[in-house]
Amino acid sequence: MKINWGTGIVIAFALFISFILFFVFRVQSNSKYDNELVVEEYYKHDAKFGDEMQKIQNAANLPEKPTIEVDTEGIKIVFPERFIPQQIKGKVSFYRPSAKKLDFEIPLQLNQTSLLIPKRDFAGGRWDITMSWNYNNIDYISKKIVYIN
Repeated sequence: MKINWGTGIVIAFALFISFILFFVFRVQSNSKYDNELVVEEYYKHDAKFGDEMQKIQNAANLPEKPTIEVDTEGIKIVFPERFIPQQIKGKVSFYRPSAKKLDFEIPLQLNQTSLLIPKRDFAGGRWDITMSWNYNNIDYISKKIVYIN
């Protein structure tokens, strides 16, 4: 049986479409490729954007800012000495862009000017850290992106 060029083009298109559909179904059905939203209730989150920007600006206006550092022991959050640790309240959110299941939050209640989160609590890769905190009835937000090996 001889195949002309028109039939060859139709067969090539059919094979290409089958190839693409195979990978689409494979990715959609495999739990390894998690297709989830970045933020739950996106519109509610977006409505609070102005308040969040004010808190970020409050943190930027500080003469001495808290630092978020990665060292061999883990992630260390250090507040300047002028802050009274017992008056700092808030939370630290750890967001993993590639896997929502790894996200977690810890309360920010200090007895000293630093807080260490052990390295064993983190999978390797990128982490977005958002520290929402209050000191002297002023709200602040500090953000940092870190990479854990």
